Amino acid sequence: MRPGVEYEFDKLVIPREQSRNSVTRLLVDRAEHGGWELDRVRIAADGTRRVVLRRKIIRQPRLDWYLA
Repeated sequence: MRPGVEYEFDKLVIPREQSRNSVTRLLVDRAEHGGWELDRVRIAADGTRRVVLRRKIIRQPRLDWYLA
């Protein structure tokens, strides 16, 4: 990660019973409508997927001088 860039993270646990297509649709929907990007995917020995999504936190600078 670059210095000065802040991210928020969202962790998902997806059971092994969900098909690859349904997981793909879920992640694409989160990316398109929520602004999330894929950070990490781990597939456990029992087949569950642990997914970490991230998105940038955009901070607005304070405009105290403008309000005075």
